[in-house]
Amino acid sequence: MSATEERINWLILGLAFAAAALVLTLRYALHMESVPLIVDTDDAMRMTVVRDFLDGQNWFDHTQYRMNTPYGAEMHWSRLIDLPIAALVLLFQPFAGQAMAMNLAAFAWPLLLLAAMMAVSARLCVRLVGPEGTLPGVTLPVFSPSIMNEFVPGRVDHHNVQLILALVVVYCTIQALRRPRFAIGAGIAAATAIAIGTESVATVIAAVIAFGLIWVATPQRHHALRDFGISYAGASIVYLALTWPPSRWFEAACDAISIVYVVAALAIGAVFVLLSTLPLAARSVWTRLAVGGGLGFVVLAGLALLFPECRGGPYGQLDPWLASNWIDTITEARPIWESLVTLPAFTLPALLPPIAGLIVVAYHILKVRDARTPEWAMLGLFLALAVVVMVLQVRGARTAGLIAVPAGAWLIVTARRRYIERGRVGAAVALVASWLLFAGVALSAAIAYVGLLIPSAGAVIAAQSNTDRNACLLPSAFEDLAGLPPERMMTPIDLGSHMLLFTPHSVVAAPYHRNEQGVLDAFHFFNRPIGEARTILDARGISVVVTCPAMPEMAGLPDAAPDSFVRLAAKDRLPSWLHEVSLPGAALRTYAVLPR
Repeated sequence: MSATEERINWLILGLAFAAAALVLTLRYALHMESVPLIVDTDDAMRMTVVRDFLDGQNWFDHTQYRMNTPYGAEMHWSRLIDLPIAALVLLFQPFAGQAMAMNLAAFAWPLLLLAAMMAVSARLCVRLVGPEGTLPGVTLPVFSPSIMNEFVPGRVDHHNVQLILALVVVYCTIQALRRPRFAIGAGIAAATAIAIGTESVATVIAAVIAFGLIWVATPQRHHALRDFGISYAGASIVYLALTWPPSRWFEAACDAISIVYVVAALAIGAVFVLLSTLPLAARSVWTRLAVGGGLGFVVLAGLALLFPECRGGPYGQLDPWLASNWIDTITEARPIWESLVTLPAFTLPALLPPIAGLIVVAYHILKVRDARTPEWAMLGLFLALAVVVMVLQVRGARTAGLIAVPAGAWLIVTARRRYIERGRVGAAVALVASWLLFAGVALSAAIAYVGLLIPSAGAVIAAQSNTDRNACLLPSAFEDLAGLPPERMMTPIDLGSHMLLFTPHSVVAAPYHRNEQGVLDAFHFFNRPIGEARTILDARGISVVVTCPAMPEMAGLPDAAPDSFVRLAAKDRLPSWLHEVSLPGAALRTYAVLPR
């Protein structure tokens, strides 16, 4: 394909982005009184971390001092995301003030990333489908709720950046089939993805396998294998140095960029350089596959021996009780078969496009068999591993859905060509069906419509509960608390991040696994006998308890004690040493802890 044929239609891209940004802005404007800009706990914590950074916290200091009060707790997040958001805050601050500048940055950052995601998606679709792939390449992601949820205003967590980097890795890997220098871009993007969050491990594994298979199939492309290995290893070293001070470079961590991931990158780089220099071009494909696979097995075994603490994944060292009663209950971490039962309106639209994408890729490889077949095979490899992750954890649907977009673009373009050639009703139906198959929003709307026709009491109650929960997260809900001198507070776990963002107070817990003791104490406070709860408050010097009755945590664990906080609060029978000081009509319930 010539350079001219690979050009995307920038007019289509610009119009599509403008339309998407306008819809997202209007949606926020229409609901800003009832739905906060920053809803998710991770987004609230991200803005808290950014503000602390702007207020002078050291680049290498990842401690959140107001969490796990009075001790503090370290975050495992990357500063790479803090930097551009902080730059936006500084840009807006001179004419908007810090508070408004924070809101403007939280609003603008996801939209800037949306433009970048649409551009990379269009580029990938044009590469695999041709210039006609621009329109579906920019619109199909917008029509996917699981993808667009990561780009709405206020979504400042790192998942949207990881989605873009996953696309960049796929694009550069495919380009490297013809232009080996793109392997350098794939290696840097893969290292960046890991540095931002270890959730990208599956994407990096797919890239490693892809470049290995490129060399196995065509050893003449050994330059691509070598360049990926060197760039991935080199960038990983740079990111380790940017993340931790020298005194912590050799400190193993499974949940963030550390010596664990750098050693893995160095091993991969060394193996790839070695394979690129071995005289195996004249040998059979099976010989190269055996040699490459054998060295890969040695690398995996060596990593398992060197870092046994990471065999169980990033949460392998978490308290077993928290793993089963907290981490495993997170909605987006559930396997697909559980999510289909509990959240069909989200799961089905997220599941269908990646599965359809695999079918389209398989058809293209087996039936079309053109010059782009090797490139489609690479796309299929990335998509297959993304689907495996999606099956195990439904949050993988956003990555799988985005990687499946080129498959949807090819189906739509092919159906359109047949409609133009034949002009029959059946061809028109096929064209419309190809759009609907990959536009998850259509299936979401259909499921929602069925839900309206057959409403259930549970759905109505859940909707009302969600509305009440949002009321607890609006900045206005914290105005009275924000005016008080700094206090140590006990809150539900999912209220902690917003309390840190909107007030000067400290909290025991927010939903982060490195704050293990804080999370445990919060669970114990709300669910164990009230006498034990008082002991936890005394030990930490807690003076205020703040709750949101609409949060699921306030329903308590199934085995909560009869005299626990959650059971007594439900009966309005809390002990006298918890004196309610909530203002009339306040969304949050506030209790002063009186002295013994």
